[in-house]
Amino acid sequence: MSGIAGIKDWLNQQKSSVEEAVTRYKNKDFLDAVVAGCALVAASDGKIDASEKQKMAGYIERSAELKVFDMKDVIKSFNSYTDSFDFDYTIGKAEAMKAIAKLKGKDEAARLLVRVCSAIGMTDGDFDEAEKAIVREMCQELGLMPSEFGL
Repeated sequence: MSGIAGIKDWLNQQKSSVEEAVTRYKNKDFLDAVVAGCALVAASDGKIDASEKQKMAGYIERSAELKVFDMKDVIKSFNSYTDSFDFDYTIGKAEAMKAIAKLKGKDEAARLLVRVCSAIGMTDGDFDEAEKAIVREMCQELGLMPSEFGL
């Protein structure tokens, strides 16, 4: 899979299975893991600025796959993670990875998390190397092969 076009094709192929699977995994651990993963992707350059927060909230609110969650819960969880990053990036990353790790061994949910985070990385049209690297770390934490996701 090469370039943005390849990633977009892959993401489009996953769309229907993502929506169905998110509905099945509508629970607090899954919500926290998704939001933590999204925050990690947004913070992959070491900081989250206001435009990234708006982009993230907008994506989650408009996403057919993620609108099964109450937006108040999403915002509350996202703000909690971003506050941790604002305090100390390393602490924020550790807290986010802890939430993500709760999906280890739940392969379908873990794969879905990686797909959603990859989609978040693509929201600006450029799934850059820093974003891919953090998603690869998520894969490692979850016991998944990054190559399965074209990473």
